[in-house]
Amino acid sequence: MSLTTSPSSGAGRYGSPIDEQEVDMRNVRQDVEMRMRRQPTMWDIAFAVKGTILPKIARHLMLIALISIIAILASLEHPGIFARFGSVPFTLIGIALSVFMSFRNNACYSRWWEARHLWGELIIACRSLARQTAALAPEDRTQIIHCLCGFTAGLTARLRRNSEADAISLWCNIGAAAKGPNPTNAVLESIGNRCLQLVRSGKIDSIQYSVLDGQLSTLARIQGGCERILNTPVPFSYSLLLHRTAIVFCTMLPFALAGSLGWWTLLPVLIVAYTFFGLDALGHQLEEPFSLAPNALPLYSLRQIVEREMMSILELANTDAGSGSGGEELASERAERSLR
Repeated sequence: MSLTTSPSSGAGRYGSPIDEQEVDMRNVRQDVEMRMRRQPTMWDIAFAVKGTILPKIARHLMLIALISIIAILASLEHPGIFARFGSVPFTLIGIALSVFMSFRNNACYSRWWEARHLWGELIIACRSLARQTAALAPEDRTQIIHCLCGFTAGLTARLRRNSEADAISLWCNIGAAAKGPNPTNAVLESIGNRCLQLVRSGKIDSIQYSVLDGQLSTLARIQGGCERILNTPVPFSYSLLLHRTAIVFCTMLPFALAGSLGWWTLLPVLIVAYTFFGLDALGHQLEEPFSLAPNALPLYSLRQIVEREMMSILELANTDAGSGSGGEELASERAERSLR
């Protein structure tokens, strides 16, 4: 398996097939919106709709409002029957449902936070590995740093269920491994093989190789952690139980309150429904931190951080070596346009 940068006609030493690149603009726009989100004001908290959970549960709320109106009309028509309904059982059920839903949301948030922690480690590991290649020849260093960008691009595509081979090919060529089951891991194997060739040829010593290999092991562990989160969802039966219980509770609650509150029943019922359905929908979004949901991780923005910093390292090294500015500008353009 060879480790080379992606070829392109007339692109220079940092060349890549930029004109043939296909970028999922929906992913990019989603991540930019998440990254640019500002601290909400009181007006935003009261009236904001975009970026909130409200659009996801609007149909549920309208259904509950319709059921509440039916319950209110029925209570006005048959007040004697509704006078027998008490709210104590619903209070107990609501407390139990709140506790169990908080447990589930805590588990989902733990998945989200672990995913963010892993990507933070990935950025640190890429920076460290790029810094540790300073003693290598310019060509070797360029190949390894380009492949770090390829690894990050491949992992992003893998977690978003996109084509890993296409994402990796923008930065490096891993040959037949691109058609294998795990092209992203093949990039790490290629870097490892390249480092092994360097130590065998005497360009680096065994200590330098051990340090580089340690960083590659860290990247492999990060990929494994992300794959574990991706492929191990919260048990479906647990989520289904809470979802059904919330629906039954919010559907029956208007009949318990209509007799005593009349038309005011709509207010507490919709508040309770918004809370329970909102927490349930938010838990679903946090459960899948690599999805395109509004509260998922901005993977393309995190990937862009790595690519820009890696290209900046090469640009500075190129400047220190006294090379021309053409390669530097193309390297910066490559990182900039990879996500545009």
